[in-house]
Amino acid sequence: MLTLTDAATRKLTEIIEQQPEPVAGLRVFVQKGGCSGYSYGMSLAPQVEEGDWVGDFGGTKVLVDPQSAPLLQGVRIDFVESLQGAGFAISNPNAVRSCGCGSSFETAEASEAAGGEERA
Repeated sequence: MLTLTDAATRKLTEIIEQQPEPVAGLRVFVQKGGCSGYSYGMSLAPQVEEGDWVGDFGGTKVLVDPQSAPLLQGVRIDFVESLQGAGFAISNPNAVRSCGCGSSFETAEASEAAGGEERA
C-alpha cells in the first residue's frame, strides 16, 4: 500500500505521543479537489474504521480508507526539514501531474476521463 520513511515515522510518533486524547493512527486520504483534480489529506484518527487498510510502522499506525487506497498505492511519505520549513512530503507514483504546491495531483485515469485536457 504505502510506506513511511524512518524520518516520517519518528515525527509521527512524536506528534501522536504529544496528543492529550488517544490516537489510533494517522489517517491518510485523498479527496476530489485542488488544482490538479485530487488533494491529499492527513489527520489524526481516534479509531480504525471498518474497511481501513492499517499499516504499522514501528508501532505507529497509518490508516487508509477503501476509497483512497487505489490512489495511494505505492505512495511514500517522508518528513523533510529545509530552510523553507518542515513537513510531510508525499511521493505518489500514480500522479501523472501535480500542482506547484505539491498538495494536489492528477492520475492517468482522471486525465483520460477529462479527454487529456490541460487544466490549471
